[in-house]
Amino acid sequence: MICLSLMLVLSLNLSLAGCSQTKLASPQGTSKEGGTLIVGMESDADLLDPHRAGGWVTMRVNNQMFEPLIGEDLSKSSQEAPVPELIPVLAERWEKSADGKTYTFDLRKKVKFHDGTPFNADAVLFNIQRLTDKNFEYYDKLAAGRTVRTFKYFDSAEVVDEDTINIHLKQPFADFLRMLAQINSLQIVSPDAIKKYGNDGFGEHPSGTGPFTFSERKRGVQITLTRNENYWGTKAHLDKVIFRPLSDASSRVLALQNDDVDLIAVPPPDSIENFKNQGFHVISGTPPHVWYLTFNFDNDFMKNKKVRQAINYAIDRRGLAKHLLRDTASPAYSMMSPGSPLYDPQENTYEYNPKKAKQLLKEAGYENGFRTILKTSVDGSGQLIPVDMAEWIQRDLGKVGIKVSLQTQEWISYLAGYNNGMSEEIGMNQMSSGRTTPYFLAIASHSAYSAPGGFNSGKYKNKELDEKMDAAANSVSVEDANHLWKEAEKMIIEDAPFAPIVNDSAPYVVHPRVQDFVVPAEEWYTLAPVWVKKEEN
Repeated sequence: MICLSLMLVLSLNLSLAGCSQTKLASPQGTSKEGGTLIVGMESDADLLDPHRAGGWVTMRVNNQMFEPLIGEDLSKSSQEAPVPELIPVLAERWEKSADGKTYTFDLRKKVKFHDGTPFNADAVLFNIQRLTDKNFEYYDKLAAGRTVRTFKYFDSAEVVDEDTINIHLKQPFADFLRMLAQINSLQIVSPDAIKKYGNDGFGEHPSGTGPFTFSERKRGVQITLTRNENYWGTKAHLDKVIFRPLSDASSRVLALQNDDVDLIAVPPPDSIENFKNQGFHVISGTPPHVWYLTFNFDNDFMKNKKVRQAINYAIDRRGLAKHLLRDTASPAYSMMSPGSPLYDPQENTYEYNPKKAKQLLKEAGYENGFRTILKTSVDGSGQLIPVDMAEWIQRDLGKVGIKVSLQTQEWISYLAGYNNGMSEEIGMNQMSSGRTTPYFLAIASHSAYSAPGGFNSGKYKNKELDEKMDAAANSVSVEDANHLWKEAEKMIIEDAPFAPIVNDSAPYVVHPRVQDFVVPAEEWYTLAPVWVKKEEN
């Protein structure tokens, strides 16, 4: 069934208009070395500290500088690998004990951080202590809060020798290895840089082991990275990468058309065909992305399950995806998203049905509707066109009697506030997220991750669901875990603490001179293989 689902994912994605998953071909006999790549981002980046930072925009920058023990193969497109394969990065190999509670990592030798200090087991232990040990001198409460999902079952870690470390868990955690490869996890930072600049200063002086090193940051203008000439693996082709935040969509379009940038993220949906006609490449994938509403369980209206279900039925997802997003996204009906091995493209429980929505509102005691507030960002990581989408939802809910006011905020502030939850007058907010592991269901809905401080922004609590997800997470067998995750997914759909809206195909518009840029089945990418074709004289 999993194989069948993956085939259906591919079929769905390949039907998205104007978007190709094909890798940009490499011309023969052309020098790949040197040059600068300029990326137009959809918002400014957060902190350049992979433990503290939030959002995919920032991960796309940090992923060029920092590396995990175990990573995902980002060299393959979504078509080639619907779920990215786990690969050795700073750990050459690993073993799991029979009881699923101890992991032994054999580390890569002769690796240095960008500041010239050695990477070894002591450095890994330092990073773990920074995130888990409240008595450690360099413990970082903010970073610990961001990475708690990975370390929920952490017990201890020990250095075996210079190149080997053991990590012990209190209970088996079926998704532990996949979580190590995710955003806000165990990307390894330089202990010496933390000691020199402190936890608060490290983000201004980032030092990792990745193929690019930090050069400078002009806030709101650009972040500049340069090739790591001492990289342990295959060196990057590019001399330099510049990330430019361009939160206004029309500014990104003009920047690419005026040759000020080489590629842009989140092109306006109505610009896709024009870009293709102008000779630009439009490429996309099936990342683990879902754009969804989170209902506020401190709000009296949203405590009522029939209200939450009514809102789900009242939203025309297919119309939004087709007409507003121009088929650059597909309608979403579950918190499981493409890029996750358990995604089911046939799920459509809350197909558009305004008549049923009105009936549920009547049963809930709100036949004449009510007023509420939807809080949204104006831009941001994976946010697509959030205000336009919120206005579409506002219109659809108005048709069934729910009068919605919009409350907007810029991305970095919005993201910081999301984990703090919502005040009781707010009915719902929205987020774009997802993971290549079904554990995302727990990240979004488990009471242990409830706001404030957790990603469960709506403060949803369901004891039976928590127990089901804990059982899935603590399964030694992947098959057993997957069975329990599917049961948990059904419970979430029925109880409706969220309203999934769309799954994005993550289109990028790329200048023809840019070669070997790949959009994997993930929300971040690697720029190490990318090169820029030189202009002919």
